[in-house]
Amino acid sequence: MNRRHFLRYLGAAGSGAILVPVGLSGCAVVPTGDQSIGRSSHGSGRVAYGSPAPRPHAQGDGAPRMVVVFLRGAVDGLNVVVPHGDPLYYQARPSIAVARPGQANGALDLTGYFGLHPALQPLMAYWESGQLAFVHASGSPDGSRSHFEAQDYMETGTPGQHTTRDGWLNRMMDYLPPAQSPLQAINVGSATPRILSGHHVAANLQTGREATRPSMIDQPRWSRVFDPLYGGNDALDKAYRDGMAARKQLMAEINSQEQQMANNGAPLPNGLSMDTARLGRLMRHDPRIRLAFLAVGGWDTHIGQGNGTGQLAGRLSPLATGLATLARELGPAFNDTVIVVMSEFGRTFRENGNGGTDHGHGNAMWLMGGNLRGGKIYGQWPGLTQTALNEGRDLAITTDFRAVLCSLSERHMRISDQALEKIFPQYAAGSKGVPALFV
Repeated sequence: MNRRHFLRYLGAAGSGAILVPVGLSGCAVVPTGDQSIGRSSHGSGRVAYGSPAPRPHAQGDGAPRMVVVFLRGAVDGLNVVVPHGDPLYYQARPSIAVARPGQANGALDLTGYFGLHPALQPLMAYWESGQLAFVHASGSPDGSRSHFEAQDYMETGTPGQHTTRDGWLNRMMDYLPPAQSPLQAINVGSATPRILSGHHVAANLQTGREATRPSMIDQPRWSRVFDPLYGGNDALDKAYRDGMAARKQLMAEINSQEQQMANNGAPLPNGLSMDTARLGRLMRHDPRIRLAFLAVGGWDTHIGQGNGTGQLAGRLSPLATGLATLARELGPAFNDTVIVVMSEFGRTFRENGNGGTDHGHGNAMWLMGGNLRGGKIYGQWPGLTQTALNEGRDLAITTDFRAVLCSLSERHMRISDQALEKIFPQYAAGSKGVPALFV
């Protein structure tokens, strides 16, 4: 086998993926009025859900931080924050609905009407302490059901616009206090995502997942044979070195080609705690790091989604552990941090014929933070009746995702209203925000 043929073999070994240069890991790179959930048996309303106990503001080091976790593939928000008080939910999902609280593998009750998926048990302590909240029926006003389009719109902060060149997290860096460090923003992964693309520097922090997936080409005997052949500086040498570094990150454990596309390069959540622990320690010890982003794939559950157990539960469990690990490793810096979990859109209200769900619309955003006014579900619940559903098939959106991000940016990151108009152009925050999110 000659050098060029071996490179072709490497490409075939990565689930058919093509090896591409991905940059150097760990190196700085320059990339080109309170609306509360309504309670009703079948419809909408405005009775508040969740009553967190008052608590004093907790002290950190005074440097506000934000971590954005993107669930690529469109997570099923209705099975994350479960409307177990509505019988329509169980009628529409005879095989995938999460059982009511108290039943086997049932939801963890949050409010008497809503519950949390049982796989998210590691996060219940944060709900009970008032440091976890949700914004239900939230998402992008754009109706795209394309993973790529919807992810791009959320990362640029400009739904429906294809021409935005930079991401909203990168634009936010324009309005952070000057720092004598290039490490104000970190991406957990090898390639700079859209949300951090722009004229500011972002640091790519290599993930640790590939180290747990040894394969034939990871065996030392292969390195002993081929490494000397690629020790030079020509294009093949560079392709080999970059390819070997990138191979182990290329879409493992993917159930289908469609899900591989939906994940858009994001790793599955198994083993996430290794990365979140590293990120948490970095942000705890260096207050100059203000922003971080990581993406997690595996949420495009068209087939065999499961209910309290199964495929979705298998994704949510390590995600919950990873988020809890991040909060713990942040230490006192958790009091100055808000963690936002979001996804490009939700899933259809009714299950499909394959025991799964298809591309939907409304979803639930997750919020965690030491000084968050949590233990509450924010937003306006539209209900699950046929007339209340978006296009008769999806949870409707009553809270624009930008309203949540504007509130977090203004009240936590201390961004002015004038700056918010630059970060989220063509969106006037003002009264559209979600107030009273922090103690």
